Amino acid sequence: MGGYSLTELGSIFVMQGFSGLSLFCVFLLMALGLAIIFGQMGVINMAHGEFLTMGAYSTYFLSSLADSKFPGFLNYYFPFAILLGFVVAFIMGYLLELVMIRHLYKRPLDTLLATWGVSLVFQQVFRSAFGAREVSATLPPWLLGSVKPTETIDIPLNGLFMMGLTLCLTLLTFLYLFRSRWGLRVRATTLNRVMSGSVGINTKKVDRLTFALGCGIAGVAGAVFTTIASTGPTTGSLYIVDTFLVVVFGGAASLLGTIASAFSIAQAQSIMEFFMTSSMAKVFTLLGVIAVLMARPEGLFSTRVRK
Repeated sequence: MGGYSLTELGSIFVMQGFSGLSLFCVFLLMALGLAIIFGQMGVINMAHGEFLTMGAYSTYFLSSLADSKFPGFLNYYFPFAILLGFVVAFIMGYLLELVMIRHLYKRPLDTLLATWGVSLVFQQVFRSAFGAREVSATLPPWLLGSVKPTETIDIPLNGLFMMGLTLCLTLLTFLYLFRSRWGLRVRATTLNRVMSGSVGINTKKVDRLTFALGCGIAGVAGAVFTTIASTGPTTGSLYIVDTFLVVVFGGAASLLGTIASAFSIAQAQSIMEFFMTSSMAKVFTLLGVIAVLMARPEGLFSTRVRK
């Protein structure tokens, strides 16, 4: 294959596979938030990518502040940047649901068009506040460098950090949705809104906090994203299609399906990008997803419902 030896091919697959794991982390964190909003609430949020951008710009702002004003804080700022990204995206998501989304439930086409317009507004705000050029956050020293298990394989430390954070956040999301009283309210509201309201559940509050939580997770994805790429006003919009693809391919409202889908798509794109162009890798990945969805329209994992 291209004149590579078996040893070189093995190293290539390991390196590209690990690169795919970094992409998987971004896809999964984005898709977790979107799966909550789309899968649990039925809202098509085309502005979801802009909440990733909010988290990324929040991290850039905090890193610039630490770099210029408090250089001693540069080694410790990143965990606070993750928290700031979550809080900023959570608050903006809460306000967006309060002002607009709550008026558009059960109108998926209207939510699609309205949130697409919101995404354009956010992009212009980012462009006015931070400029049109892409910016990069200054990473703390402990996120730089790599681990060398062999002479031909380098595993970057920022990728290991991304995987650890993604694992923790995925576990917390699972516990929130399936092992907490509030998660029970969310699932009850999804299954039967009228009955949930009749037993005392404040369904409007559930909707608002659920939407805000999904946006907050996207903000965390933005903070993590700064460790592997620069950020621009349209960064989030570049990932929204892939994120919707992950959610639909895995099966809406299925947490396990979202994880399996994000892993499959990220690995397929990463490995194929080494042997062909990025555009062709996306084309073949999309063709594979379409083929699976033709055989299983409900996605990889379908949620069982009582009829």
